[in-house]
Amino acid sequence: MVIVFALAAAVLYGSADFLGGAASRRIRALSVLAVSAPAGVVVLLAAALLAGGPPVMAGVPWAVAAGAAGGAGLIIFYAGLAAGPMRVVAPVSAVVSTVLPVGVAVATGERPGPAVYAGGLVCVLATVLVSVDLGGRPARRGGPRGRPPSCRGGVPPLGAERRSGGPGGRPPGLTVSRGLAYGIGAGIAFGLFFTFLRVAATSGVLWPSALSRAAGAVVPLAMAVWAGAPPAWRGASRRVLAAVVGSGLLDATANVCYVLATRAGLFGIAVVLTSLYPGVTVLLARLVLGERLRPAQLAGLILAIAGIAVVSV
Repeated sequence: MVIVFALAAAVLYGSADFLGGAASRRIRALSVLAVSAPAGVVVLLAAALLAGGPPVMAGVPWAVAAGAAGGAGLIIFYAGLAAGPMRVVAPVSAVVSTVLPVGVAVATGERPGPAVYAGGLVCVLATVLVSVDLGGRPARRGGPRGRPPSCRGGVPPLGAERRSGGPGGRPPGLTVSRGLAYGIGAGIAFGLFFTFLRVAATSGVLWPSALSRAAGAVVPLAMAVWAGAPPAWRGASRRVLAAVVGSGLLDATANVCYVLATRAGLFGIAVVLTSLYPGVTVLLARLVLGERLRPAQLAGLILAIAGIAVVSV
């Protein structure tokens, strides 16, 4: 079941990214976040109440820490997209956010077989290939990635803001070393999110996810207020607003699937398979928007399928 839940989380995370990115082509990304993040909180709180049982206090600090780590990762990631090459920031953050929790899993005693290690490495390579090409797309109107701040690492699915100022739209002083630093910082924060949420989930399934989302939602709301970004319902069409709310709902549901995956089997497998979500975003962009798959993206999708097959054996 760990494979089923983890792949479900990847599909939902990738779909949420696609909807959020599509909406942020029409309105400001912070306006998207100011609505999608609270929408996810409402869903998870309602689900936790329906599931019954009080939150276990032992898991509360970990859940809050997960949300805070995700929010910090969001800030670092956005800053990295503005200050460093996206082709560096995106894949580095994706790899670090995967390797860190997998390292924690191994350090705490998980010992998957050789096939799982091989499949995991293939999946990580697939994520890198998709992220590198996707991160290199030209900037589009709408700002940075419009996804809610569960923030697991990855790349802006449908374009990200760049500051103007240098050749090719690159700001003065933009260097690979800065991009590397931001990518590592964001990846560590996102990896901690994965790890903390897994620990919190040992004290219950839905309450830790709900508390984590509530803590994480504070970051984009504060950013939106500080920047004076209006909420998405002001001036947005019904179609755009539906994409914004849908992004938050899918992301919240993905959080639950991820937690269920960590409880159903090896944590390392759950993280690696969940981290394949950028491939889902790329595939949806191809199917829905007709965007061309670049060679690296196609290779990444093929490797992802191969990695899943190896892990599943």
